[in-house]
Amino acid sequence: MTHFVRTVLGDISPDELGFCYAHEHLIIDASYTTAQTPDFLLDDVDLASSELIEVKRLGAGALVDSMPMACGRNVTKLAEISRRSQLHILCPTGLHLRKYYPPVHWCDRVGVEELAELFAREITLGIDTNDANGPERNASAHRAGLIKIASSLDAITPHENKIFRAAAMSHKKTGAPILTHTEQGTFAMEQIELLGSLGVDLRHVVLSHTDRRPDVAYHRSILRSGVRIEYDSAFRWKPGQGNPTRDLVLTLAPEFPDQIMLGMDAARRSYWKCHGGFPGMAFLIEQFVPELRSAGVTDDLLHRIFFTTPASAYQFKDIRS
Repeated sequence: MTHFVRTVLGDISPDELGFCYAHEHLIIDASYTTAQTPDFLLDDVDLASSELIEVKRLGAGALVDSMPMACGRNVTKLAEISRRSQLHILCPTGLHLRKYYPPVHWCDRVGVEELAELFAREITLGIDTNDANGPERNASAHRAGLIKIASSLDAITPHENKIFRAAAMSHKKTGAPILTHTEQGTFAMEQIELLGSLGVDLRHVVLSHTDRRPDVAYHRSILRSGVRIEYDSAFRWKPGQGNPTRDLVLTLAPEFPDQIMLGMDAARRSYWKCHGGFPGMAFLIEQFVPELRSAGVTDDLLHRIFFTTPASAYQFKDIRS
């Protein structure tokens, strides 16, 4: 298959992806991450599956999980959720912000080339069943479908620069797309400049959370580079703030119809109805899509946002040429 998206249950044609939640957290196992923030603990396959079965019933086809290695990722659980819900699920390799790892961690000692090879192995051979926590690394039957990396608030630290460089090397070797975390939407242009300078195909780069800095001029600059962006704050805005996420879509989607995607980034128990939280994973498809449609977003644009743009962004780059 020349053009494909890599899910935890195997490669599919981009046309098979369907309505896609472009940035989610479906499983976060007990880890240093959850010890620091207990609300991040999302470890129950039964509960997650029950909520996602409802999302599937409403018309969803796929979700992109964005928990990278060694901070609560569990690809075996993601595969089981995919089987039960009949949703396509993508799982990343890569590394998150340094704060999500213990003070002493192997990620500080590993160099760029070794890190790039580690990412590539999870993409081509299988994600480590021990989630890169040691003492051994055992490739599972489930391969990574993207590379997740992150930068800090208004900065790319030397540690993050190393990870960006490793991700670029792995992208060029495997063709895997890259998903980035922008802290509160900052440093997007610097991420783009760095990845572009390293030879990454920006059409296969997705920048997340940029709507948390809802400046239209800033977003136009990002989009003119050719990257894709993912908005996920539609349910986060407080009373009196309006909905800047909706406003960005209304303003920019007609101008950049093939570069904007939406998700929820619902990385807390307090966001999932199955854990007693609000608004629940159905919010995006059941509430926000009708709100966008009633505000004037056409069916064609909605199809691009949820179907064709994710299918294009998250497919592997052809590296044969």
